Amino acid sequence: MGKSASKQFSAEVLQIHNEYRRKHQAPPLKLSKKLCSQATRYAESLASTRILKHSVESSRGSCGENLAWASYDQSGKDVCDRWYNEVNQYNFNRPGFTSGTGHFTAMVWKSCKKLGVGKATASDGSTFVVARYTPAGNITNQGHFEANVLPAKS
Repeated sequence: MGKSASKQFSAEVLQIHNEYRRKHQAPPLKLSKKLCSQATRYAESLASTRILKHSVESSRGSCGENLAWASYDQSGKDVCDRWYNEVNQYNFNRPGFTSGTGHFTAMVWKSCKKLGVGKATASDGSTFVVARYTPAGNITNQGHFEANVLPAKS
């Protein structure tokens, strides 16, 4: 994936995040060059091992992280829609973290300000996508989910 392709991919992921965030009364994210280069480096390391696993927290600082893998070349919309569709499992009456909704809640986390996106292709043609968020969401302290993961406005 060339530089312009990665810029285009990042812009698409940002745009779709912000569409979903608007639905959930969260302000738009801004793309961070620094987070994008970190996310790209990590996506490249995932692609080289072909193992999908979260980075060590100490290596990403206080960023949140979403990951995606597919056996094909994923579009930004495809990745974002898969993450967002976890909204169907989220219980707004009992807000909090569950492993099946963490991608969705990271996307719409209201107090998050910046996004970094990286994508890399493995030797078998599969693709790895890394999104980094700052400040990190999914804070499990009392009241954080209620304040940051709001129901969609129709």
